[in-house]
Amino acid sequence: MLELRPICEHCQRSLPPHSTEAMICSFECTFCARCVNELQNVCPNCGGGFIARPIRPVRDWKDHNFLGARPATTKRLHREVDWQTHALFARAIAPIPPEQR
Repeated sequence: MLELRPICEHCQRSLPPHSTEAMICSFECTFCARCVNELQNVCPNCGGGFIARPIRPVRDWKDHNFLGARPATTKRLHREVDWQTHALFARAIAPIPPEQR
């Protein structure tokens, strides 16, 4: 189950569970849409691409699968990106579509 991490790992922008600005890679590295754009859609931690993070329902529509029963994590993960290092890393793989990396 997704942790729904509360902040952008780089800029620390707040990304509450209902945020439509939250983007994640397959390892759930979490960044805001603005940082993902600057990262050229290359995760600085794994090299994967990003997709919009799903929104967990706030209401119990079915089988107790909602935010109240399965809350978002409060653990804040901050790993500021070194832009020079990332530029070199991303240059080699950004032209490759995420599904082929």
